[in-house]
Amino acid sequence: MLLLNHSNYKLECGTDEAGRGCLAGPVTAAAVILPCDFENLILNDSKQVSEKKRALLKPIIEKQALCFGVAHVFQEEIDTINILNASILAMHYSIDKLNKTPEFIIIDGNKFKPYKNIPFETIIKGDGKYLSIAAASILAKTHRDLYMEKIHEEFPMYNWKQNKGYPTKEHRAAIKKYGITKYHRKTFRLLPEQLKLEL
Repeated sequence: MLLLNHSNYKLECGTDEAGRGCLAGPVTAAAVILPCDFENLILNDSKQVSEKKRALLKPIIEKQALCFGVAHVFQEEIDTINILNASILAMHYSIDKLNKTPEFIIIDGNKFKPYKNIPFETIIKGDGKYLSIAAASILAKTHRDLYMEKIHEEFPMYNWKQNKGYPTKEHRAAIKKYGITKYHRKTFRLLPEQLKLEL
């Protein structure tokens, strides 16, 4: 059973990201502040929830949250500032989009940078412990997946509709065959042996 709050603050914001390990597309973060009486029995870390259930949870979270924000940081910036900094930046951008100022921020993982002097705490595997981080993980994942499905139409040979940009055998085989696109992260190891890939 996931807990509602980590702190005693009413406006506690949970934040999480999706897409850190992908070879293409943005890293996407979400921030969510839930009401004090929020309950949901199927809400969990997005990796523990089926795609069908994530699709069901997305509108519930967006309707019932006190506020939420979702933000992408795209591949060009990931290549410039690295994926860790891009992930933290995406979380900051998602918090920027909240229409209420959080009193406390809880973050999935162990890395974060201070945001506007608001107290915060990083929590390893927080998306499996606290509802607001779990809700953020669902929104980050579903919004990113929708984006990847959209750009799939432009480059269907990589099958981003299915693999969402993750380093599957199929995705890497397509990179080897067709080369890279404007959506690929050039600083990532796109092929295991970098098979003479022209970057």
